[in-house]
Amino acid sequence: MEVRVVSQESTELGAAADFVRVSTCSDPNDDTVTLATIQRVVEKKDAKKIGHRWHVKTLIMEQPMSPDEALGFATRYAARKNIPVVFTEFQSPRE
Repeated sequence: MEVRVVSQESTELGAAADFVRVSTCSDPNDDTVTLATIQRVVEKKDAKKIGHRWHVKTLIMEQPMSPDEALGFATRYAARKNIPVVFTEFQSPRE
């Protein structure tokens, strides 16, 4: 399965009901370390409520990992689980 990687600036995500979200940030204690969080997000439709609910499952939470490693992990996971989109939120390193 082909997995699309979509950046945070894109509006393509709005149509996806099942996606993987990857975000990175600098470690607050060490600016040389990047921390990655990877989550699977699934839209749930509830007959009793109006609107959408999202079920979020955290796969990796603030683990030391480069943006490329995090994206590679998320893309392989998405392909294995037949999830069409990986949404990225990469924070620029501090200067």
